[in-house]
Amino acid sequence: MDDEPLPIPITPELDLHTFRPSEIGELLPEYFSECLKEGIHTVRVIHGKGTGALREGVHALLGRLPEVLDFQYPAGASSGGWGATWVRLRVPESTEDPTDG
Repeated sequence: MDDEPLPIPITPELDLHTFRPSEIGELLPEYFSECLKEGIHTVRVIHGKGTGALREGVHALLGRLPEVLDFQYPAGASSGGWGATWVRLRVPESTEDPTDG
């Protein structure tokens, strides 16, 4: 059996339905890091409606991640409503010195 992780396409949408709740602690920061590398600054995280346990876990984690500027829940009727959350990522400051030149 091959235990290699499957690559996840980096898009402005992350559907958590295929992940276990225990995986989101590593998944979200890694995914957001890759989004920032791709120039993606807003991500729709789909956690589903269900019992709310996954949503609560996602929101608790979002509140602790330094790369998260803020988040909006519910996502809005046309974006998944109560089953999704919009996440705005903090744009990293440029490491270039504007006085070098």
